[in-house]
Amino acid sequence: MQTIIAFIIIFGSLVFFHELGHFIFAKRAGIMVREFAIGMGPKIFSMTKGDTLYTIRLLPIGGYVRMAGEDFDSVELQPGYRVALVTNEDNVVEKIILNQNNHHPNVVFLEVERADLNKELWIEGYDEDDESDEQRLIRYQVSRTAVIVENGKETIIAPYDRQFDSKTVGQRAMAIFAGPLFNFILAFFIFILIGLFQGVPTYEPVITQITDDGPARAAGMQDGDYVKSINGTQITTWQELSETISRNPGNRLEFVVEREGQAVPLAITPKTVESEEGKVGQIGVLYETPYEKAPLQAIPNAAENTYTWTVQIVKMLGKLVTGQFSIDDLSGPVGIYKSTEEVAKFGIYSLMHWAAVLSINLGIMNLLPLPALDGGRLLFFGFEAVRGRPMNREKEGLVHFVGIVLLMILMVVVTWNDIQRFFF
Repeated sequence: MQTIIAFIIIFGSLVFFHELGHFIFAKRAGIMVREFAIGMGPKIFSMTKGDTLYTIRLLPIGGYVRMAGEDFDSVELQPGYRVALVTNEDNVVEKIILNQNNHHPNVVFLEVERADLNKELWIEGYDEDDESDEQRLIRYQVSRTAVIVENGKETIIAPYDRQFDSKTVGQRAMAIFAGPLFNFILAFFIFILIGLFQGVPTYEPVITQITDDGPARAAGMQDGDYVKSINGTQITTWQELSETISRNPGNRLEFVVEREGQAVPLAITPKTVESEEGKVGQIGVLYETPYEKAPLQAIPNAAENTYTWTVQIVKMLGKLVTGQFSIDDLSGPVGIYKSTEEVAKFGIYSLMHWAAVLSINLGIMNLLPLPALDGGRLLFFGFEAVRGRPMNREKEGLVHFVGIVLLMILMVVVTWNDIQRFFF
């Protein structure tokens, strides 16, 4: 149960902040947001505030912000349509009822001749109650917040200036880029919280534990030894200590460690171990990062962590492209759930760190220039900026549709690999 709760909180937070980025910058640009959704599939919760529907959906595989004009959601009233119009005291249309019948009181029944619900906002037609020989064409102005009712479902119209396509390339690009950006911001703030409450890691070269059969124990190294130098070169971080040992398999190294305030010399020859990088040296010691309360260092430490993990994930993606990293090593929701279960065993700070890394990963993955991802859409905006005119909407939509299909196939493959890996 704890794992389920942790997974829901982590997944929900990552998706929420990603979609919040899209939402905030869409609103700043004046774009109508029709729906803010966490999850996919059937709705399990929904509420409407203003002109936005907020939903939580059943399947934990993402989320979305549906902006007006993105999915051809505008309604076109064709000549001959029979509609019922509800007007206000100024005779401005507030509600347009499609598929109307005679059960709607106090309305005007109109046979549409032509209409513009996009830019100028008007409807022209003939009053069905007018029984004169020569029916007069009537024009009604339509409110910017008018509601269209079809089969009981109400949809607020979106004037062109509130649609996604009406905005500049820069505004549209920012509304899309803000999703991944907020994932990096979320990771940054999580790292700040870790630094404030757990402390900032010092990375000091302090030996936490000596293994029983390693060269370090044979040479007399003890738990708690602080490594000051190796072969006369000062050591200030665990990274320097680890790299020096790794580069010297089979070579005698002269250590100086501090023990109870005294300098103790030790001669240790790292044993040779085969690894993916080739032959490396090991001396048989374990390390646990020491932390210190240093609030002023929390922000720079968070920035460093965010940068470091960004670089590592990008490098891993590079290995995937070059074939050094297999698709079988990728994880989907099932793999993330199992990893969350393992991380949860090490406490709240490990979970927070895991959430930050996942958030960075989500941001980077969404910035890949692939169809259906935010990066793919940004790529099309780049083409538009260079060409000076937008891409063909139908062709772009087809490319993104194919991308979504391929993405779903990849998700199925990755999920199946996760199920086989963890349950069979």
